[in-house]
Amino acid sequence: MTKQNKTNRREFLKKGMSFGLIAGGAVILGKPDFLLAQKNAPSIPDLVAVRNGGPDAMFKKAIELMGGMGQFVKKGQTVVVKPNIGFPRQPQAAATTNPLLVKTIVEDCYAAGARRVYVFDNVVLPTSANARNCYRLSGIEEAARAARAVVVPVDDFSYRQVEIPGGKILKSAEVHNLVIDSDILINVPVLKHHGSTHLSIAMKNLMGIIKNRMEYHLTGLDQCIADFCLYRKPDLNIVDAYRVMMSHGPSGQSTPKPTNVRMKKTLLMSKDIVAVDAAAARIFVAEPDSIGHIKLGHQQKIGTMNLNNLKIVTFAM
Repeated sequence: MTKQNKTNRREFLKKGMSFGLIAGGAVILGKPDFLLAQKNAPSIPDLVAVRNGGPDAMFKKAIELMGGMGQFVKKGQTVVVKPNIGFPRQPQAAATTNPLLVKTIVEDCYAAGARRVYVFDNVVLPTSANARNCYRLSGIEEAARAARAVVVPVDDFSYRQVEIPGGKILKSAEVHNLVIDSDILINVPVLKHHGSTHLSIAMKNLMGIIKNRMEYHLTGLDQCIADFCLYRKPDLNIVDAYRVMMSHGPSGQSTPKPTNVRMKKTLLMSKDIVAVDAAAARIFVAEPDSIGHIKLGHQQKIGTMNLNNLKIVTFAM
């Protein structure tokens, strides 16, 4: 690499890797054989960001950089994969998680030795028929079943009351039995605009594992979103930012305008639910501390929104 090329690389990194992330620690960018701070490269980074690939290819690269699915899923374990399936929209509307991403995650869980992988979302719509349309139109039901996941029917949910330790507003919640009883929870939100919280990402996606979401809206939406993370943080968060809904969220438009959905072709992965939301906010071109539940999650030490203190690995395909 020439001296000029090295200078250009450094300037590129200083500008936030072109999509708004400020990375601390070791950084991998571009080709697999190009490393900066190689001696200090972490075995498992705090956060991985992959861009310019398909949803399946970006996931495969991201999980490789995180040390493989075996870091999170062990042989014989049961896994819940929790995408956003909350609206009867096709994938191009960017209202739901990309089905190919869900399929690839499920396949990788089984490859790591999972005994059973469940996929579900609590779809709150006027009728169960409309809720079933969410599963069907999103493409997630078909994709998950093709990967041998157990797709939990929208009208076959059972919940148990749990306490929220340290919750400021949300003191308890009814949580789906599968989340309580399964070994591993993998949170797979889609990054999108939301009319009430500005953004819907990983922290907010956990609303789909509780029974009564209206309580959040009545008592303080952002604080309840943060409080619930005190009960159980996912073992892994994977943010789908392949297509990003920039307005009209969270449901979006059945036929979205080009200005409403933008192709970001990015995937984020982290164990830290606050950090992954902060990074996703940057991709959306929003400051993390302008999003209420991200700021609260940071203040309550659920995770960190200070990306410059993290070991972040990026990869451009």
